[in-house]
Amino acid sequence: MLKTIFMLGSKDLPNEMFKFERWYLRYHAAEVVFNHKPWLTNFIAYRPLPVIPEAVPYGYYNMRVIEAWFRSLDERPGGAGMFHFTWQPPWSDKPVEWDKMEVPRVSINVEQPYPDAFLAGKRSADERTVLRWYCIHRYPKGVSLKEGEDWFLNVHAKEVLKQPGLAGFVSAPALQIPKGNPLQPGAWVRLSELWYDDFNGWKKAIIDSPPKYTKPSWAKYDKYPFLEPYVDFASTFLTERPDIDYLKEAPAFP
Repeated sequence: MLKTIFMLGSKDLPNEMFKFERWYLRYHAAEVVFNHKPWLTNFIAYRPLPVIPEAVPYGYYNMRVIEAWFRSLDERPGGAGMFHFTWQPPWSDKPVEWDKMEVPRVSINVEQPYPDAFLAGKRSADERTVLRWYCIHRYPKGVSLKEGEDWFLNVHAKEVLKQPGLAGFVSAPALQIPKGNPLQPGAWVRLSELWYDDFNGWKKAIIDSPPKYTKPSWAKYDKYPFLEPYVDFASTFLTERPDIDYLKEAPAFP
């Protein structure tokens, strides 16, 4: 199973949010379903949770996380021959700056289920609440994917598992479309989820009582996770369930 992810942010959330929601559901989601429905198995969105002040510096994206699921990488269609997509409109009366119209975002394609299950287990909603710290990262310019992944998998992940109260830790490397193509320079290379009971648990694990971490020799950013927020590290916080199912709610198109 393939999952295509978009993490979206806004610097003017109170004014942009409702306009974005209208455009996405009325136009974009409907057009995505129309173009991809034979291969699309799931098309859902999460509203990021409001966060405590301590979480904002960790590359917090505040608008949406959108996931489009396909049965396989081979079936994930490309852009050739697709019906036209309605361009995202400007949301103010100011002159349109075409290179700045798109909502700030990061995107990545990963395998599902997560191939790297460092800490995973079965639980019910009655047993424990879940705060999902949803993180996407890449390595700084000049650091090879091999070098970065060696640190993440063989050093960093083992130290993350020592966080107090960590309830889950799963991850997946990026997949490139078409299959087998190398990732482009600057591409986001890995998605990870870390689970906690709530923000008190997250704060204890990340800020108040963190384990000792090994800083990679190539890191230019001194703080955990040693990747610069909004440059090489983006994250948000989600509940267990999405709030929108576009396959059910998007209007018919055309």
